Amino acid sequence: MRTLYLRNVPDGVAAKLEKLAGDAGMSLNMFAVRELVEISRRADNAALLDALPDLDIETASVVAAVEDARTQR
Repeated sequence: MRTLYLRNVPDGVAAKLEKLAGDAGMSLNMFAVRELVEISRRADNAALLDALPDLDIETASVVAAVEDARTQR
């Protein structure tokens, strides 16, 4: 595993992160690593969405179909 050192973290940001970590019962390091893991997992989401085929379906028709299905329940 690699080690990252963060510099020039604004005091307000550091204080909020420390509070969030404390509220989660975690050390600041553990909390920061968890958040970085989550951010890195989402990094490819845009590329995945861009790779989906364009089915040329109107958004309004999808919304209407969902609303119709809800009213039929």
